[in-house]
Amino acid sequence: MSSSLTARERVRAELTREIVDVARRQLAVDGASGLSLRAVAREMGMASSAIYRYFPSRDDLLTTLIIDGYNAIGEVVENADAAVPRTDHAGRWLAVCHAVRDWALAHPHEYALLYGSPVPGYRAPQDTVPAAVRDTVVYGRIVSDAHRAGALNPPGEHPPVPPSFHEDAARLRELIPGVPDNVVVRGLIAWTGLFGWISFELFGQFNNAILDRTAAFEHTMRCHAAILGLPA
Repeated sequence: MSSSLTARERVRAELTREIVDVARRQLAVDGASGLSLRAVAREMGMASSAIYRYFPSRDDLLTTLIIDGYNAIGEVVENADAAVPRTDHAGRWLAVCHAVRDWALAHPHEYALLYGSPVPGYRAPQDTVPAAVRDTVVYGRIVSDAHRAGALNPPGEHPPVPPSFHEDAARLRELIPGVPDNVVVRGLIAWTGLFGWISFELFGQFNNAILDRTAAFEHTMRCHAAILGLPA
């Protein structure tokens, strides 16, 4: 009985993964808004009623795709950071930036699902949060390590942090622990700048404007490192 149940669970897991793979291919054709359980079932040769035993709704399938995407980008960021010496904070930052961009260029439709326009009618559940912050935790650790080591030396003076931001900074310190508010702000500038660049590149805003995008990306991320105070 036990071995039979294990086999049944294995078959269910394999079929669930196949459904997700088909849905991921559908993203590339129709986008997240066009994702359809019936279309996935049709491509797999399943009865449309059968697929609802695996995913009760389109939103459940979207949530799985989103969690998978966040975990994938989190894994490449963790691996990139782990490959650089701990005291090379600027090198760790650049490695993470390139890992995010490389993943996004290789998986543009999944990136669009995570960081593009919201899917109409979909509201991400709390289940997505642990996966969503995996890459941010790594980035926050780099900034925290650099601050603790006294390695952050930002150029010049920055405008004072507005009082209204202090409460926000306190929340963000869960991801960038042990740093003052002005470091949190610079961290936000750098992190959002990374994703802003990638989104511009993937969604066509650099077309006919920036030709050598890899070199421009490298330079821009070094500029963000300078804003953070990381040495060149």
